[in-house]
Amino acid sequence: MIPYGRQDISDEDVAAVVAVLRSDFLTQGPAVPAFEAAVADWCGAAHAVAVNSATSALHVACMALELGPGDVLWTVPNTFVASANCALYCGAAVDFVDIDPQTYTMNVSALREKLEKASVKGRLPKVIVPVHLCGQSADMAAIGALARAYGVKVIEDASHAIGATYQGHPVGDCRHSDICVFSFHPVKIITTAEGGLATTQDPLLARKMQLARSHGITRDPAEMDQLPDGGWYYQQISLGYNYRMTEMQAALGLNQMTRLGAFVARRRALAARYDRLLSNLDLVRPAQSMDADSSWHLYVIRVPADKHLHVFDTMRAGGVAVNLHYIPVHLQPYYRAMGFGPGQFPQAEAYYGEAISIPVYFGLTEAEQDKVVEVLAGALA
Repeated sequence: MIPYGRQDISDEDVAAVVAVLRSDFLTQGPAVPAFEAAVADWCGAAHAVAVNSATSALHVACMALELGPGDVLWTVPNTFVASANCALYCGAAVDFVDIDPQTYTMNVSALREKLEKASVKGRLPKVIVPVHLCGQSADMAAIGALARAYGVKVIEDASHAIGATYQGHPVGDCRHSDICVFSFHPVKIITTAEGGLATTQDPLLARKMQLARSHGITRDPAEMDQLPDGGWYYQQISLGYNYRMTEMQAALGLNQMTRLGAFVARRRALAARYDRLLSNLDLVRPAQSMDADSSWHLYVIRVPADKHLHVFDTMRAGGVAVNLHYIPVHLQPYYRAMGFGPGQFPQAEAYYGEAISIPVYFGLTEAEQDKVVEVLAGALA
């Protein structure tokens, strides 16, 4: 089977992890700060906070922005459930904004209209979470301007988008947001096996996220309400969790960062080749915004709705492990029980009825890509 995505692990990656295993620190050592510094430097962010998953990063980001009971978070329906669940972890409510039919990211017109109505009703969200789907940034300048106008905080869910740019700047510089979150799951652009990270330009938000990832515990006398009793002393000053990234994960991520440029360049070349190879088939290729340069975590095609299931099943039977990203969150049973249901976000639902993610990853060969296209063409025929 040709997978839709997979990690690329080099001998140098293995050596970096082995070096940590033979060191004095398997957790809370020097590798995590080094990895954070590498990502922050790439993104042009002042601060980076590494955690054990992007889900955890979304959670600590919401905590840092003091999202809680009585508040509302808005995100898009066509995302992994974590983009919405992070609000529920904080006791807040969730709502959705439909997607742009071309880019599949948050629809700015729909957001503007929804904010206007929510303002009249006195029910504005506290946090908006636009999702950079497939590696392409949402229209963050417009979203950020609307958020500032209405006093709303913004968390970019850039789980797909490390290495991408928006208006010539790296995704993750938080130019139009408060916090930006990345994922390092194995099918993402770089991997730490499991892992996530949040960037921000705000030192206070960074410190809140650092506390939230490690039980709310500090050893800094400046943060304590009394002088330490001795070198063993610590205080819990807030509620936190054990969301720490291990040293092995950080060492893998740090070495993967040295190849991020190559990873993204290869994905862009594969996407451009797909654009050429698929140009005469009965499908919709992914559209790209003039402002965004995608890092191509996913290459999503749309096929006629009446052929959707047939194409999906035929490609899998033909040795191509396609996938679908994502089932709209508001159609999940857990969210339907909250009152959401079919028909509320028609663009996301139409996308779900036609979308298929075909293989794109650093190690995909042109011969394998040709096979993907051949099987796809046969399925459509």
